[in-house]
Amino acid sequence: MYADPAAEALNQALACVRVGPADFDLSAEVAALRAGDLGVGAVASFVGTVREWALSDGALASASAQGETERGQPVMELEHYPGMTERSIATLIVAARARFPSVRGVRVIHRVGPLALGDQIVLVAVSAAHRGEAFASCEFLMDWLKTQAPFWKKEISAEGGRWVDARQSDDQAAARWGRAPGHPPALPTGEGA
Repeated sequence: MYADPAAEALNQALACVRVGPADFDLSAEVAALRAGDLGVGAVASFVGTVREWALSDGALASASAQGETERGQPVMELEHYPGMTERSIATLIVAARARFPSVRGVRVIHRVGPLALGDQIVLVAVSAAHRGEAFASCEFLMDWLKTQAPFWKKEISAEGGRWVDARQSDDQAAARWGRAPGHPPALPTGEGA
């Protein structure tokens, strides 16, 4: 029986993905990514954290949330579609490895559930033979993760909760890489389409 290289690549990428409520330790994750691989010349990482945002009246959510609740209370909640989310991220990893051949290892961790200001949300770490591809691959993965992975974000404040739509700037950042990995090309728009 013949092995399916695409299925094998996706299974290997799935092993690089963790989605759940548990926090992560950047140092431990980078150490695991580098462990025993003497071909690694660079590691690039990105850690996203929960930050303040403006409420409808212009006040910062943190001031409102901390003024009426205990510090450390959730101000964001992330939901995902189990199984689909991990597979979507793994597809992005396969695309990154194809685009940046010196990539040696990848780790993507995304938290879900309630999160407080300052909490870590996401880690993208890439080891590569060369720094340029480590940086580019990390940025490629983060740009597509923000727009293609099935996560839903709800911001919580004294005003209540509201689901957050994708930002145009995130779509523009991802668009510079070409079409979405694992997705068909976009249909033409405008006259005659």
